[in-house]
Amino acid sequence: MDDQPEEVRRVREAIAAVAVDVAPAERARRLDKAMEAARQEWRKRRREAVQEMKDDGMTLRAIAKELDISFGRVRQILTEDPDALPSEE
Repeated sequence: MDDQPEEVRRVREAIAAVAVDVAPAERARRLDKAMEAARQEWRKRRREAVQEMKDDGMTLRAIAKELDISFGRVRQILTEDPDALPSEE
């Protein structure tokens, strides 16, 4: 695990620090809230990075190849709204 990027180490430490001194049910709720907030921020920043690649002149196919994802996934990333609230199930 020592070969992980510094960002990964910091995220893991932040997750481990969430609600360590509360009851399990409350800890689970707080972890869920923290995860959703992190997910929204991650999606926003990923979209910004992909948009920047596109603005720099890369084609969607070139971006897909660079990121090792499908062309369709690149299109989806560029069109999704990272600020949209997930639907409650």
